[in-house]
Amino acid sequence: MIGRISGTLLHKQPPEILVDVGGVGYELQVPMTTLFQLPALGELVTLLTHHAVREDAQTLYGFVSERDRQLFRHLIKVSGVGPKLALTILSGMDSDRFARAVRDDDLTALVALPGVGKKTAERLLIEMRDRLSGWLEQAGDSTSTAGQLPSASDKLSDAEDALVALGYKPAEAARLVARVDNDAISDSEELIRLALRSTVRA
Repeated sequence: MIGRISGTLLHKQPPEILVDVGGVGYELQVPMTTLFQLPALGELVTLLTHHAVREDAQTLYGFVSERDRQLFRHLIKVSGVGPKLALTILSGMDSDRFARAVRDDDLTALVALPGVGKKTAERLLIEMRDRLSGWLEQAGDSTSTAGQLPSASDKLSDAEDALVALGYKPAEAARLVARVDNDAISDSEELIRLALRSTVRA
């Protein structure tokens, strides 16, 4: 199984990135919390990975920290939570923020994430409390830092496409992007980060 990738970052189109490792391009699905911490295109990047193998597909998921990878692996063990939803959860909140939501029984924060209904949120609070028992008292207030993507005139479209890929309906993605768009935001990554932040208040 593939547990780690180190190579040149060639492409990033949320939630997918492409990393060149010795001439072989590896496609990885990454949460936004990881995307915002990636270096610029053409630079070296090292990611911890989770290799998911199914009968019809093999998918690599990448993470900048072992803590995020552990949370992803815990999440996909919860009934009704597959890799796509786990990626969405980690895109909406980092591992510390998720641990705080579990510690505080913050059902509202979880339900605000796309694809997480009330029953799923309740199941997450119950099952993840035991699995994250060693994390809960350590959960701090850290936030992800934005990465650097070249600004583009189609930043709005890129941001909306990324949110749709994460599970939001097109109309909802457009609404979230429109809510935070302003001239001070120069790239789609920052726009996505602010749109996601607006859905879940700490």
